This record gives sequence, structure tokens and C-alpha cells, in this order.
Amino acid sequence: MNLKTEITPYTDITVWTALITPMLENGDVDFSTLATLAKIQAQAGNGIVLLGSTGEGLALTADEQYSIVENISKLTLKTPIMVAVGGYHLPEQLAWVEKCNSLNIDAFLLGSPIYAKPGAIGLTEWFSTLLEQSNYPCMIYNVPSRSGVNIPITTMKAIESHQNCWAIKEASGDLNTFLSYKEHCPDVALFSGEDAMMPYLAGADVKGLVSVAANVWPEATNRYVNLSLSGQHQGLFPVWKHAIEALFQVANPIPAKILMQQKSMIKHACLRAPLSEQELSKNNNLLMVDQTVNQWLVDSQNRLPISKNKSPIGVN
Repeated sequence: MNLKTEITPYTDITVWTALITPMLENGDVDFSTLATLAKIQAQAGNGIVLLGSTGEGLALTADEQYSIVENISKLTLKTPIMVAVGGYHLPEQLAWVEKCNSLNIDAFLLGSPIYAKPGAIGLTEWFSTLLEQSNYPCMIYNVPSRSGVNIPITTMKAIESHQNCWAIKEASGDLNTFLSYKEHCPDVALFSGEDAMMPYLAGADVKGLVSVAANVWPEATNRYVNLSLSGQHQGLFPVWKHAIEALFQVANPIPAKILMQQKSMIKHACLRAPLSEQELSKNNNLLMVDQTVNQWLVDSQNRLPISKNKSPIGVN
């Protein structure tokens, strides 16, 4: 019996959208629009990640964080929901996991503690403790640009056999780091945390993408990922290279929110301090890139049909 297989019934999900948190003009969370965005992602066949850096999770109060998870978990979406766990104070993170354990979710995204820059021993204790607290499978998140450290192979080797250690989100941007996790921890599913790297990682048995771009282009990003995974790279360049560059020309999720407002997907491009929409130049090229991606989707569907993802089994 493979317990890991039994507790991860969403193996057909190749795109997890790191969902933005829409806000009203006064800065409050726009729960109505949030629900609409979640339904759009489910319709596109994408899983949902709540409260990550794209969702400005650490800029939200504890009550706001819980309300977001509670509201989305009540929608009974036919797609899995993953909840981010991030911070510094381990008892607080354990309490957060325990609180979310009672909600109708499907997984946790476990990040390294911010700012502390622990070594292999500290990281092993951090992840082991959180894995033990969880009632759900967990995706370990390697993002040295934000945490300050790469998760060592020794840490991954120490935790990979835990029944809740299901996957890694690898967002270092370094191919050698990705391949090292693949070599030493072959039984842990590997997901890219870098939208632009999907075509390059497909040959290394990446399972999918945790995506920022899917916020703006849910269906197109799903197709981009599945074409990459199937080795059908024709037409992916330079469209997606330019699209992803546009979304990361300043700190994420500033460009994504601004473009989503321009597309009327959200009412306001409001961000929580210290992020500001004023960081982005008015000559940002976002609408031109959007037109290019939309045209790519039409052309791609006409030129190269691929089968749609199967519906996930045993999820919400």
C-alpha cells in the first residue's frame, strides 16, 4: 500500500495557481471577487494556492488569513485547495496548521522560516514538526530569494519518507538545484515555482507548475504547462518568455494585479504596504502582452489540440 498515493488524489493537477488576494478600494479583502477568481481557476482545471507571496499572505492579519481559507473552502470547488504556511515563529505556524486542519482543504505549502536563514538541522526540525502537525499532504517550498537559504538535500532526505511529504515547489531558478532534488529525492513530486522554466524542466520529469501567470491567463497557462509537459514546444517561445517577463518587471504581484484590473477581473489593483502599484511604469506593455497571449491561445487551440486534464478524483 502506497500511503502517499492514497493521500494525494489530485495527481492530474498540473497547474496550481498562487492566487492573488483582491482588495477593495479601502484595502479590505474583496471576498466576493476572491470567490469568483477561485471559481474561474477551478473551471480552467487549476488547483488553488491561498496566502502565498502572490496572495500577499504575510501582509494580512490572522483573522483575514483564516477568513480567506474558510470562505474558499466552503465553495465546494471541484479542484484542490492548498494553504500556505509561512513565518518565523514555529508555535504560531503549528497553531495555524491545526486551525486549518478542520477546514475543507487538501494540502499545505510549507515555506522555510523567513529571515532566520537556518541550517540543515534547523530546517529539518522545522519541516518535520509541521509535517507531523498536518492532516494533509504538504508541498515543501524552496525559494532562497525570499527565505535566504536553499533547503539542503540532507533536509529533504530526512523528511522525504514522512507520509505527508508529497512534493517540492522549486523556485530557486537554478536548474542544478532542481536536478539535485530530482536525483536525491525521486519519490517526491517536483513542481516548478518559476513560470518561465516550464519548457526547460519538462524533460526532467517535473510534475507541473505553481503559477503566477495563471491568475491573469487561467486557461492559457494551463495549456502552456500541458504543452510543455507533453514536449510540444512549438509556439511557446517567445510569447511566454515576454509574457512572464512582463509579470515580473517589478515585484510580484504588482503587475498581475494591475493587468487583472485592466482586464476587469478585479475591481481595484490595491496592494498592501510595502507593495505599491506606483512601482510600475505607465509604459508597462501589459495590455499588449495580454493580447499576444490571448491570440496565442486561439492559434494554439486551432493548430494543436491536446486532451483536457481529467477531472481530479476525491477532491472538494
